[in-house]
Amino acid sequence: MRLTTTVPALPVRDVVRAVEAYERTLGFHAAHLDPGGFAIVVRDDAELHLWQAADDGWRQRTPGELAESPVRSGAEDFLAGTASCRIACSDVDALHAELAPTGALHPTDAGRPAATSHGTREVAVLDLDGNLLTFVEAVVGGP
Repeated sequence: MRLTTTVPALPVRDVVRAVEAYERTLGFHAAHLDPGGFAIVVRDDAELHLWQAADDGWRQRTPGELAESPVRSGAEDFLAGTASCRIACSDVDALHAELAPTGALHPTDAGRPAATSHGTREVAVLDLDGNLLTFVEAVVGGP
């Protein structure tokens, strides 16, 4: 037995709206969509799972209940937008040029992919709910 692939699962407030945004803004397409709360979006070899975090029942709990156990269902709406993932990319310059007009680039974007001290060049975007997706290209000769 061996492990083969990691598939990030990102919490979103509305899975249908999130899929539409991933298609329109990031170039993914829906491989599976259950409007009740789960989707698989794919672009090239990258696959992401989106799950709906829309439970607002926590708002009815007392401060003491929240302090004791803030997460009960695992689908609380405050979880949407709290995830991040890194996706390998063969050409972050081309991806940056593609994504710049969509408004999806992270607010700290410097107008080009960022070089890191660990041998990558990266482009960061936020999805509709604020989940962070970082597209990463290894630098030839990097660490």
